[in-house]
Amino acid sequence: MFNPGGVWLALLALPVSALAVWLFSRGRAARLALDHPNVRSLHTTPVPRTGGLGMIAGIAASWFAAGVHLPIPLSVGAALLAVLSFADDRHNLPTSLRFLAHAAAATWLVTTLGTNWSTWLWPLAVLFIVWMTNLYNFMDGSDGLAGGMALFGFGTYALAALLQGHPDLALAGGVIALAALGFLLFNFPPARVFMGDAGSIPLGFLAAGLGLLGMVRGSWPAWFPVLVFAPFVLDASITLVRRGLRGEKVWHAHKEHYYQRLIRMGWSHRKTALAEYVVMGGGSSIALLGLFVPASMAMGIAALWGAVLIALMRLVDKRWREFQVNQAAHPPD
Repeated sequence: MFNPGGVWLALLALPVSALAVWLFSRGRAARLALDHPNVRSLHTTPVPRTGGLGMIAGIAASWFAAGVHLPIPLSVGAALLAVLSFADDRHNLPTSLRFLAHAAAATWLVTTLGTNWSTWLWPLAVLFIVWMTNLYNFMDGSDGLAGGMALFGFGTYALAALLQGHPDLALAGGVIALAALGFLLFNFPPARVFMGDAGSIPLGFLAAGLGLLGMVRGSWPAWFPVLVFAPFVLDASITLVRRGLRGEKVWHAHKEHYYQRLIRMGWSHRKTALAEYVVMGGGSSIALLGLFVPASMAMGIAALWGAVLIALMRLVDKRWREFQVNQAAHPPD
């Protein structure tokens, strides 16, 4: 049963998350997981990657206080992935163990949500969750980017669920968006803390899980979550496919994502983040519009937006090739 008073308690996500992120970014807590610069980094000084712990703490506390009721595999699965991912931040766990945990959490959730699904939908849904869980992690390399995606993406979930008459789902998404805003107070350029896997992995799981939950409950069609998070889904997916076709180990860190290329070509972290926010805002607006027009028109709008995103990525590809040629002709001293 929805509790209207929970809305006010949900607002605590912002200050609780901000306070927790601040605490985890200082002193001994910050040293629990430091992101030291290397050849693949976009920063030049060590930065704590403990901010995700504070953000997840803010989400959990606010969900509890506001009485948010979600399927146990979704909330508990996200919590368990946060614990495992924090261990990975500290000790670099084997890739096989991480993927096994992601697949197990996804399978647990799909088993709960997909009781009436066709057999072929089960593996597709599991793959979708595992894919989104890992793709989100790839965006935590630039100041303000992963937190901004959470703010726009889960905020759009919340607004869509509210408009469709599902206040519990709206409350769940709204809490995550507010917690992300609390994190952004310390992560917006210049970043003083990053999420780390402890934050980005659970967020990716929740992005997919809430997306599927909204679909099952009739809040939105299947294309809606993909369109909402399309900028990072396309960036990460196309980059990984290209690396795979070249025979590279796709799970290894690198600096070939589109946002990374922009920064390497001279864009500031702030300019890159703001540009991504514009794209995320555009995609969110189009996704919300698609909920209130005929299905055929919605699919046409989604296809058009996808074409716009592809065109922007091709433009970055072109500028990147020109940049590489210029670098080869005029190498730095």
